[in-house]
Amino acid sequence: MNIKITGTGSYIPTKEISNSFFLNHVFLNDDGTVLNLSNEVIIDKFKSITGIEERRYADDEFLTSDIATIAAREAIKSFQGDPETLDYIIFAHNFGNVKKGTIQTDLLPSLASRVKHNLKIKNQKCVAYDMLFGCPGWVEGLIQATAFIKAGMAKKCLIIGAETLSRVLDIHDRDSMIYSDGAGATILEATEEAGGILSNESASFTFEDAHYLFFGNSFNKKLDADVRYIKMYGRKIYEFALLNVPNAMKVCLDKSDIKITQIKKILIHQANEKMDEAIINRFYKLYGLEVPKDIMPMSIHTLGNSSVATIPTLFDLLTKGKIENHHINKGDVIMFASVGAGMNVNAIVYQM
Repeated sequence: MNIKITGTGSYIPTKEISNSFFLNHVFLNDDGTVLNLSNEVIIDKFKSITGIEERRYADDEFLTSDIATIAAREAIKSFQGDPETLDYIIFAHNFGNVKKGTIQTDLLPSLASRVKHNLKIKNQKCVAYDMLFGCPGWVEGLIQATAFIKAGMAKKCLIIGAETLSRVLDIHDRDSMIYSDGAGATILEATEEAGGILSNESASFTFEDAHYLFFGNSFNKKLDADVRYIKMYGRKIYEFALLNVPNAMKVCLDKSDIKITQIKKILIHQANEKMDEAIINRFYKLYGLEVPKDIMPMSIHTLGNSSVATIPTLFDLLTKGKIENHHINKGDVIMFASVGAGMNVNAIVYQM
């Protein structure tokens, strides 16, 4: 028995937000003072580091569970099976449903329960639950689903990663330009077909590194002090990722029977182009090798950082031939790797 992804889907919001959208923003330092740089300079520096030229925001009427449902339907359509045969729905997100213009998250009932309801699945044995694991949540959902299948607890699982980060960002924080909305979904199931998930690795670094991403006040001290927004210590995250993600990838690869030269593509969390490039460089250096050309497909330039949705969306686009100059074929070996709030890291070696 092998465990393979048999269906993929994604939802990319239609509202395109270019970098020029931020030209009239008032960006502040964390102490509330105005940044001593023009917005043009701030945006140019941002683009040169992150690679982001535009991002997508969900339409006002859509909640995270709504866009997740759209992606889930696409994945179910892709695998051409009966959703009533699903044993688990695992929904990775971080902030629940946040209605446009409100300040409160809604997690009751769970977003996974809402998606199951939206899909009109009647099977009570289909267990739906949420996964809170930072940006690596979708990858961790795959790892959990794999464990369920190996243990005989499931045969088929739906794993979703979705987020509407545009609802929880501080418009006065220049880091807000990195965030976006989106949803990706996959069907994972037991099969006699060759390939599938070959190995995985996960780790949580909470002793010193837990609070690099957190909920904090707006940099605008005139705003309500009881309202919180997503905040991060960017430099600390960058240093953490460079130190720990390549090592997790190496541990994961070494567990498999795959050599690094067999890897065709690495799908890494689309957080920051320079950081992702540095992680991949560090990973190959652990084996004394240079990074192969076109090893790392990217979606961040036009889709931004949609947290848990980045990798499943990228995988869906890649498998459907929608990433320019990047293609994968049956039998190809790829890697998933992610890092995020917690701080958590994980990786999977997967054969198509």
